[in-house]
Amino acid sequence: MSQSTASRLIREARAYSGLRQAELARRAAIPRSVLNAYERGRRQPSAAALARIVDAAGLRLRLGRAVRILDDERAARLFGQVLDLAEQLPTRRRGSLKNPAFRGRVRAAR
Repeated sequence: MSQSTASRLIREARAYSGLRQAELARRAAIPRSVLNAYERGRRQPSAAALARIVDAAGLRLRLGRAVRILDDERAARLFGQVLDLAEQLPTRRRGSLKNPAFRGRVRAAR
């Protein structure tokens, strides 16, 4: 997580809670000067510290796998490249399919 993301998250959590820095720091059990440094992006909080701060603001921080959003234009460009490569593959003509004769092989069920 970049410093700007963490600091923005802390600022938004504090604004949502309506708490002053000193009160949020007290509830999160960290010095106010450290919270100030986190908010201003001068220090990077650990994941545990960030979760504690957000929790003290009355919110929950959940970590999970990021969902990658597919860019339609990029996907179309890549698909076009795959098709171009497929057309360049060498091919050989095959004869028609020859199925085995079933006459004489099929027995009547009793």
